[in-house]
Amino acid sequence: MHPPPDPDSMPTLESPLHLDLESLSGLYRSGTADPTDVAREVLARIAARGDDHVWITLRPAADLLGDAAELARRWPDPDTRPPLYGVPFAVKDNVDVAGLPTTAACPAYSYVPERGAPLVERLLAAGALLVGKTNLDQFATGLSGTRSPYGACESPLLPGLISGGSSSGSAVAVAADLVSFAVGTDTAGSGRVPAALTGTVGVKPSRGLVSTLGVVPACASLDCPSVFARSAADGLAVLSAIAAFEPADPWSRELPVPGQVPPAAYSLRVGVPRDPEFFGDTAAEAAFAEAAERLSGLGHTLVPVDLDPFLAAGRLLYEGPWLAERLAAVGDFVTRNPGEVHPVTLKVLSGGGALSAVDAFEGLYRLRALDAETRRAWASMDVLAVPTVPTTFTVAEMLESPIERNAILGHYTTFTNLLDLAGISVPAGTTTAGRPHGVTFLGPAGSDELLAGLGAAFHALTGGPPIPVPDTRPATTSVPDARPVAPHPPEAGAAVLPALTPAPAPEARVVLAVVGAHRSGQPLHDRLTSLGATGLGTALTAPLYRLYALNSGDLPLPGLVRSTSGGVQVEVELYELSPSALGVLLTQTAPPLGLGTVQLTDGRAVHGFLCEPYAIERAPDISHHGNWPDYLLSLPRP
Repeated sequence: MHPPPDPDSMPTLESPLHLDLESLSGLYRSGTADPTDVAREVLARIAARGDDHVWITLRPAADLLGDAAELARRWPDPDTRPPLYGVPFAVKDNVDVAGLPTTAACPAYSYVPERGAPLVERLLAAGALLVGKTNLDQFATGLSGTRSPYGACESPLLPGLISGGSSSGSAVAVAADLVSFAVGTDTAGSGRVPAALTGTVGVKPSRGLVSTLGVVPACASLDCPSVFARSAADGLAVLSAIAAFEPADPWSRELPVPGQVPPAAYSLRVGVPRDPEFFGDTAAEAAFAEAAERLSGLGHTLVPVDLDPFLAAGRLLYEGPWLAERLAAVGDFVTRNPGEVHPVTLKVLSGGGALSAVDAFEGLYRLRALDAETRRAWASMDVLAVPTVPTTFTVAEMLESPIERNAILGHYTTFTNLLDLAGISVPAGTTTAGRPHGVTFLGPAGSDELLAGLGAAFHALTGGPPIPVPDTRPATTSVPDARPVAPHPPEAGAAVLPALTPAPAPEARVVLAVVGAHRSGQPLHDRLTSLGATGLGTALTAPLYRLYALNSGDLPLPGLVRSTSGGVQVEVELYELSPSALGVLLTQTAPPLGLGTVQLTDGRAVHGFLCEPYAIERAPDISHHGNWPDYLLSLPRP
């Protein structure tokens, strides 16, 4: 680990420096400060905190200052600067950064990658300033922040309180105002538990929205990079920079890339646990009840939900075959070097060795059955709100019972990735016992933007930043090829990276939502592809629709109808095509189907196939399936 910089050699700005994205952008645009000023201030703050167990590898001050100076030279014009220009950030030390060691909090495991993870390269290409790599629960196994040979991070909110894990250092780096945002990972709750315990916002994207290439796997099928920030707006801005489909990543998926935080355009049906469990913490119980009242005050309808199938799915993570998947990730190293592994981590991982292939399949079958049960709950709600953690622990309490109390911390988080949900944890104030409290909003994959909007509105009620005014600048639809900024001026004869220039404006295109027969793998999909349609991934409608199975002869067809009451979210596939191609598609569409306007969860109104109401009089309502392919799978095989 690099020693902290000398505070006496790091002059600071004369006025307090706020590291949120809006404040930094204003300083840079006005010329009040430049990236070098901000880098010096960050180094001074790190030095002032001393060895707080946040960092595993700090970049040398000269390298950070060199990067900052290069940013100012490369983009002198404020109007051409990339979206994260001069924004300091940190990366959890299970994520590769070119030229810096990746330890996963195990020194003997350390290696130095030649190339950084795609998400890191995207952040550098967006102008962000990498400060260093942060501490974590070893091999990202744990939710406490106490399973690291580099020490236990305490929450800055209360002396002696755990920071949560496994992304402990990343959360504390943001909470202690050392960086603007930090990258973490979230398999069982590691991007949300530390957020609740440090008073930060934790964005856990839909699985596959952000590539896991260059991330040391914990459970490869469930892993998800995450973002810690001061606000939902900052978290979503970072997410939009790192979200992209990566063809080389077997876990990457084409999902809607979120933009800015949407306004609260309509009332949501917010599910809350019918019988929430707080493990005897009456102060936390009262705090969540107050949070529910605030949600109701925002105009949302609270829907009591039976969480039993959700919680049963979550227990599979450490009691089922996914424990063996953790061993599959680092098992060879652990077997060869048991003495180099943290004792608690070793005990947890060792349980995976006794599981068989039969156990794996039985676990998968059990998960699918539980997932089917949860779909019934989603038919009655748009978003699920849960306490991020049911209670809190001190470092001493955590060390007394590390495995049992770890399970308690993950009570409301471990099911999320198993059930393919997106989530965001936002601060919900302090309990009457003086402990931090957080609320997590969960939704189906692809609902990242909707969740951020709800999280921002709720956070504003609890003393967080106000909902920002929407950005009126043109939105970019893609991230340019990632190229790390050169840390120093190039030597004579060295290649100079060309400045990134904006791509030419694309031909005008429109977005179409398809529900059934035009989806990929369905009989009419070739009609779309023959018209030059480009897939944009899946999305969810606003909770305004019902789905029916039409009696249409040889070709089964769904009918999507806007409902006057009791609508649900329905999964659709989005495609981009020319207006003329859309016109051709209209001529190929026969009644009772036609083209109309479909509202999505993110507030967009797109073209889509809708059904005339007369056709559903005797048609089965299949809304509870959530999408057309799942309905087809439920039919008896011929």
